[in-house]
Amino acid sequence: MRPTARGLLAALALVPLLAGCFPASGGDSAPAGPKRLRVALAVPPVQALSPYSNDATVLSKLSVAEGLTALDQEGVVQPALAKSWTRTDPTTWTFELRKASFQDGAEVTAGAVVNALDHANAAEPKPRVLSDVTLTAKAEDADTVTITTKSPDPMMPMRLASPALGILSAKAYSGDGTVSSVGTGTGAFEIKKLAGKTTATLDRFDGYWGGKAKAPGIDVSWIADGVARANALRSGDVDIAEWIPTSQAMLLDKKTRHEVPSVRTDSLILNTGDGIFSDAGLRAAARAAVSGAALVDSVFGGYADPAQGLFGPAVPWAADLRVAVPGRAKAVTAEQVRAAAKDKTLRLATYTNRGELPEAATVLQQQLEKAGFKVKQDVREYTQMEADLLAGGYDALVFSRVTLLDTGDAVAYLASDFTSDGVYNIARLKDTAVDKAIAAAAEEGDTAKRQQKIMTAEAEILRTDAVVPLVHEKVVQGIAEGVQGVILDPRERSLIDIGTHVG
Repeated sequence: MRPTARGLLAALALVPLLAGCFPASGGDSAPAGPKRLRVALAVPPVQALSPYSNDATVLSKLSVAEGLTALDQEGVVQPALAKSWTRTDPTTWTFELRKASFQDGAEVTAGAVVNALDHANAAEPKPRVLSDVTLTAKAEDADTVTITTKSPDPMMPMRLASPALGILSAKAYSGDGTVSSVGTGTGAFEIKKLAGKTTATLDRFDGYWGGKAKAPGIDVSWIADGVARANALRSGDVDIAEWIPTSQAMLLDKKTRHEVPSVRTDSLILNTGDGIFSDAGLRAAARAAVSGAALVDSVFGGYADPAQGLFGPAVPWAADLRVAVPGRAKAVTAEQVRAAAKDKTLRLATYTNRGELPEAATVLQQQLEKAGFKVKQDVREYTQMEADLLAGGYDALVFSRVTLLDTGDAVAYLASDFTSDGVYNIARLKDTAVDKAIAAAAEEGDTAKRQQKIMTAEAEILRTDAVVPLVHEKVVQGIAEGVQGVILDPRERSLIDIGTHVG
């Protein structure tokens, strides 16, 4: 989709206004030597960069904290703070730690790892990665940790790669349940200062076990508005701008525009717990009314594919294993919708941090109103609405979700978002068949059989119409010319590591 002349002028008109938002760099007064990285991120901190919130991914994107394991670009689990591991019985894993230090000078020991995992287990709400399991960690000696679970967890090494299970020093954890990642991680960069929800200053941590980073530090600015992020990159105020809106992508120079296949799916989530969509027939009517295909060109400018299910092309095994959706409810007629919605207004929510979502919500509103619903939108920044989403404060949500974010394994996503006790169950779904299907997938250790059971669980979830997949996104990352080593990660966990620098 080509930008209009009016849209181009409007976008460029914002550039001068942004000049004062960032520290000056370059010029005759700039210090010699490597330059600090200037990064614009989209979603401001929800809980002061606590690993037990959506902020966890920031800690991994900026190489601040790390877990016992990590995932490579192919999604294969690799050593991190643990140099090796073995499965000693169906419910027990043993991890051998490498020599490493926390950024506050303390040594990474088995006791420190146990302390961090115990705090994750006790967190309220629990991290999504622990939705379907409770870990019991024990220090066998200074360098050996055993982790046990009540039932077999064949994906334990992948689970421990979750950003939410990053290992922080004892200094990070306070008695009131809050967690501070400032100066307490083990990664290549140390947070020195966090200024609310606006900026953060990170310096290179020269004691990092993985080697010395090429960049001396990172200056982070959170810019929720996607147009402003794109303009910051265009004007030279930042070196990296994540999540460039598709409406802005074509306005960037080709050399700074980087398309990334993504495991991100955008869906319409329906609140099955109460309100208008507690009725299965009305959910079916909403599903029949909306069309993700209509969004691909009009909203996403071609940077998306029509959704085939919860998992898209970036999850290559999903398409071949997809099964038919069993026994969906029959959609009621538009007349019946109007009768049911006579005195009820559908509360449709979305958030501004991803620039396409408000526009998508407007298209979906039109589609739903054509089907007989009365719709009122609520569009805000994500951090302002997360609590309401989890409390069931809306009837429907236009939502963008990285399906392999939490563990790199799809089961954790399904468990956190769709089981009866899932900690991120925005749909408030309680369905016995769904719970059983997800549990069956979680218990399967054979990869091929596990993938097939995941797709069976997907079909059971779609049967409920608690979620209507719309599109599978292609993410656009903005990277200034001369910046090298930026990680283009389909799972959106990684962005900067020891090799990222301004050339």
